[in-house]
Amino acid sequence: FPNKVEVADGDLLLLWDGSNAGEFFIGKKGILSSTMVKLNYSFKKYNKEFLFYQLKSFENYLKAQTNGSGIPHVDKEILLGLNVDQFTKSEQARIAAILSTADEAIANTEALIAKYQSIKTGLMQDLLTCGIDEKGNILSKRTHKFVKKNGIEVPVEWDVVRLKDCVKKGTVITYGIVQTGEHQKEGISVLRTVDLKDDHIDYSKLLKTTSEISNVYKRTILQEGDLVCNVRASVGDFNIIPKVLEGVNTTRGVARISPKKEISNYFLLWFLKSEKNKRQIELLVKGTTFIDINIADLREIFVCLPKSTFEQEKIADILNNTLQIIQNQKANLAKLQSIKTGLM
Repeated sequence: FPNKVEVADGDLLLLWDGSNAGEFFIGKKGILSSTMVKLNYSFKKYNKEFLFYQLKSFENYLKAQTNGSGIPHVDKEILLGLNVDQFTKSEQARIAAILSTADEAIANTEALIAKYQSIKTGLMQDLLTCGIDEKGNILSKRTHKFVKKNGIEVPVEWDVVRLKDCVKKGTVITYGIVQTGEHQKEGISVLRTVDLKDDHIDYSKLLKTTSEISNVYKRTILQEGDLVCNVRASVGDFNIIPKVLEGVNTTRGVARISPKKEISNYFLLWFLKSEKNKRQIELLVKGTTFIDINIADLREIFVCLPKSTFEQEKIADILNNTLQIIQNQKANLAKLQSIKTGLM
């Protein structure tokens, strides 16, 4: 490569072309890509780490000023016209050290989140497949009897039942309001598919319908502890209803599941989130552009269930506690990122 540009560890690089043009990187030893440029600067005048953080603060501005009707690229004149703060080099070093400390805290928190996500995945696989004994130990096929029920292998003390057999008497797994009408400022809130996320319900922007329309669909008015699932557009995000959403209704895209008292609603929630159940759901999903799942099919999926309510609740508690740790760390991460933004 006669025109190659070599990159050393720690070189400052800028992505020049492409959808992320305007993004700065710390380089690693190798050959520079044709879509990047290497930045040369005065080592006597600038601390490298400080300059990197300073340049990162320009990213959003640079990205907004990219040129090109096809592949966007950085505007050279705008890049060279950026004003870098003229601190003394010793002050630059102190600023860089503070921001590096913030970055280190962010990286450590991200690593903790990844670690506990992995732990949660492993626990879900073991607890929702093998179960636990009265001491909280995960059961093993080497020491415990497993049998097949409805074609699924489970501990002998477990049942395999249809989801429709897990709900309260007098309720049915079904979706809600087909046509909500225009938004009502003082109406009855309804859950839509867009409000259901993978691990929470976003109720900050709920649509509201009239009480007359909602009353036609009384069987989907939600109670605390009910489960909901999106059955249209994006399928399979199961969530539990908190106290604050009691009395809310659902739309055509959201199904209500009201577990009977003999079944831990949190255990049922975790099973429905499990890989085992996701495989069942994938087989039932219809459509490629606009996907959905038939309510009749949803009612027929199998649930692996300990007969002991104590075991159900113990398994749910372990998984709830692990999730709480992850959520706490995510909140801490958001706080650290906000602190870093403020510092910069």
